[in-house]
Amino acid sequence: MSKIVNVQENQVEAMFNGIAPQYDFLNHLLSFGIDKLWRKRLVKGVAKRNPSYVLDVATGTADLSVALARRLANVRIVGVDIAAQMLKFASSKLHRLGLEQKITLQKASSLSLPFDPNTFDTAMVAFGVRNFEDPLLGLSEMHRVLKPGGSIHILEFTTPRYKLIGWVYRFYFSKILPTVGRMVSGHKSAYTYLPLSVSAFKEWEAFNELLMQAGFENAQYKQQSLGVAAIYTATKPLANQP
Repeated sequence: MSKIVNVQENQVEAMFNGIAPQYDFLNHLLSFGIDKLWRKRLVKGVAKRNPSYVLDVATGTADLSVALARRLANVRIVGVDIAAQMLKFASSKLHRLGLEQKITLQKASSLSLPFDPNTFDTAMVAFGVRNFEDPLLGLSEMHRVLKPGGSIHILEFTTPRYKLIGWVYRFYFSKILPTVGRMVSGHKSAYTYLPLSVSAFKEWEAFNELLMQAGFENAQYKQQSLGVAAIYTATKPLANQP
């Protein structure tokens, strides 16, 4: 567990650069396509707030940004990621879909976002926070760049609380997923890292506490697919609040 908690940002960057060509395919294959449903639910929650300027942190190949851009006609989105190869594939996707005017991509660290305070209406992350070298710092940075009253929406894997489902989940994550991921991607460690990072990460009420430590309020979560994942939401307090 200590190896995951202390993972360096440059190691994460190298790992995701290495699996970028197969990333989308493996995401959908290894989740049986359910990841698309989870993103759709996160986007639905974001859309209810009708934001005009959105930050997508750890955007990867921009699946989340694309989903939101298709749902909201007038939204502008900035997607940031530390992995240049992921952004390369994201850029090709945006060009193919004609979304380059709505979504801007930028290489940047979640731990030092290159934006002024109080810039964005909403921040969102899908399967990225557990890869932050310092999750609290990353959440604090998103808090900094959000406008007062702005919202954060996070989709992340969780460990199911139901015993039978939890057993199946752990078996799949520890035995099947790493083998298939390694065979398809050719990367020896990336899909071994995934289950370890999930097991080491704060989840459920503990993650809500982390959000509040970062300065957010009204932190809550909704479990997805019997607890395989969760969508966390919180808001930045209004400026006139203590």
